[in-house]
Amino acid sequence: MDYIDTLLEKLKEWARKIVEALLGDEAEPEPELIPIPVNDQRRRR
Repeated sequence: MDYIDTLLEKLKEWARKIVEALLGDEAEPEPELIPIPVNDQRRRR
């Protein structure tokens, strides 16, 4: 069982390294959306 656990840990580590190599060291977070005020006078009437 220990052999399988060790193997799974190595596979996880390799997969993480591959993802980091493809995407860069850290994935950039998405920019926060800025609310834009809308002057919609048709709905207020």
